[in-house]
Formats: sequence, structure tokens, C-alpha cells
Amino acid sequence: MPAATRAAPGAAPGAAPGTGAPRTVLACGEVRTCLLPAGQALDSRAAAQLLRLRADERVLVSERPNLHGRSPDTLTGVDCPLPSANGARVRAVGTVAARAALTEGRVLQTSAYFTLPASGPDRRRPWGDYLLRPGVVEPLGKLPCDAVAAGLLDGGRHGDLDVGLIAGGLLTRLLRHPLLDQRPPLRSRQTRLRWVALTAPPGEAPALERFTLAEDELRTVRLRVPEDVPAADLAGLCDDLALHDWLLTTLVRVLDGIRLGPAAPGPWPRPAPGGELPPVVRALRPAVDHLLHLWMPRARVSAELAPLWEALEERPGFTRQWLALVQRVRDQLTLHAIPPVHREVEPAP
Repeated sequence: MPAATRAAPGAAPGAAPGTGAPRTVLACGEVRTCLLPAGQALDSRAAAQLLRLRADERVLVSERPNLHGRSPDTLTGVDCPLPSANGARVRAVGTVAARAALTEGRVLQTSAYFTLPASGPDRRRPWGDYLLRPGVVEPLGKLPCDAVAAGLLDGGRHGDLDVGLIAGGLLTRLLRHPLLDQRPPLRSRQTRLRWVALTAPPGEAPALERFTLAEDELRTVRLRVPEDVPAADLAGLCDDLALHDWLLTTLVRVLDGIRLGPAAPGPWPRPAPGGELPPVVRALRPAVDHLLHLWMPRARVSAELAPLWEALEERPGFTRQWLALVQRVRDQLTLHAIPPVHREVEPAP
């Protein structure tokens, strides 16, 4: 379980202080994604205020290709068993990095992640030693890599290391920020994306081995990457996957939750009195205003990992499905914007 939360030093997560450090064989993380509970999207200044998790580091805000803010990393100290598919109890000590991001002032994400070396000391070190390697969790002894990777994806048992608790805790903290009026423009659900990345054999390119839609809004991703890929880049890739999976999931639910077209054969429903919009238009308009312009896969994914998106574009076809959903939205708006022509024709004698 998490032991403490500290500000991250300047070193990047996963970095080793010297050449004698054991090589990294596994990285893991979880991303929480939700609609910001605010009636209006936050501008860049408000986004920076929301994401200011630390006073000593600035929030990174970019406006191209879209408005995006990212908080500085924070660290949570952990000392607990690692999840394991074969029941092995491996104690691990170190720090988990966590951060938050806001896309177009509308979609909020929090993520927590860490790396694991192949082995660690037989005894726990002083805490100062672990703070020199932010975002690294060391096993006490040898790491059963495959069993731990499977255990991390499955979620483990009570008391095992759970990065989802850290990401979820950060999300809960941000959702209570006084900037937010708790009036989201549409109803949606939070999603979770849990990922692991194992080391690829020398000379092999990064690969997305599995993407699974599990129950309770959970997605799992298993990656295979070269040893020198930074953990922050892996987290950035999975943030991007989680964002676009959430967009797809939310738009599907928007369309599933409305009644399309007339209920029975006959004339199309006439506009509501007093100039009110038809129910379908009222249901779809928030998606048009707040979601449709957010689809930008790979906008902030490192060049080395960007090709992994191709696997999802091939199967199940993320962008194909998104474009089909967007076309359905536009078709329905068009049908309700053009009133049908009603004519009574007398039969010829």
C-alpha cells in the first residue's frame, strides 16, 4: 500500500543514478479518464491552476495541435507485495510517479506508473536511496517478471501494490477543485486503462501484444518495448490510448441513449412548440460541442512508440469506428434540421 507522497526530484522516472543499476525489465501503470465536471471548458490559465500539483514546478501547457495541460510528477512511496499470477509473494519498495493531464479543457486524466528492475537487494534500503530513482520500485530479491506482469494486469489481491489507487486518489482530489461547478454538459462514465510493458528482445521494434475491454469500464494493455524506452514515454502512449478509448466509449453511449427517428411508420415528428430543439438534437448537441473535435491520435506520443497505434487502427479500427459514429451524429442532426414535406394527394378518378 502507498506509504507517503513526496515531490519528485528532477530526475526522470525510471532513470538510474549509475551504470551499476540493474536493468529494467517491466513497467506498469494505470490511467483514469473522465469528463471534467464543469459547464464550460477551462482555458489555459484555469487548466494550469487546476493541474498545479506542486509549487516548485510549472504546469506544461501547449496549444498545438490542441490545448493540453500536464502537471508535474509527484511521487508516492510504497512498501508492499507485488501482485503475482502464480501466488509468489515478492516484497517491493520504491516510488510510484503520478501526474494529471487536461485535454481541451474538457477531458481530465490522471495516471500513475513505475518501473521494476530484474532484481534488487535482499534488504530494504534507506528511503533516501529510493528517492534518487523516482518512479522505480525495487523487488527484494529476484523478480518473477512474467508472473508479476500478469498479476499487475489482473489487479492482484488486497494489500498488493495497486497503482490504480494512486491514480484514483489523484483524480478524486482534482475533481473536488473549487474551479469546477460540478455541472458537466453530458452524462458519461469514468474509464480505467491498466498497462504493462515487458522488455523486447534486442533488435525488436515495440509491439502492442494485447488490448482488452474488460468489465467495469476497465481496459488492459500489454506492450513489448526495447529496454531503453523511457517510462514517461510509455505512460504518454497509454494516456493517449485511454483518451481515445474514452471518447469512443462515451460517444457510443450518447448514441445508444437516444431514440433515433420516428417510433413508427408515419410523418417525422414536428418541431416542439416555442422553438425548442427536438429531443435528439438536444441529446447530440453536447457531443458536438465538447467531444467531436478531440479526436487526434498520436498527437503527443513519442516517435518511437507512435507506430503502435497502427495495431489499433487495423483491429478493432479505432478511427474507423469514430468516423462512423461522427457520421451518424451528423446524419441525425441533418435529418432533424430539415423538416419533411407533407403533402396530401387526392387519388385520380
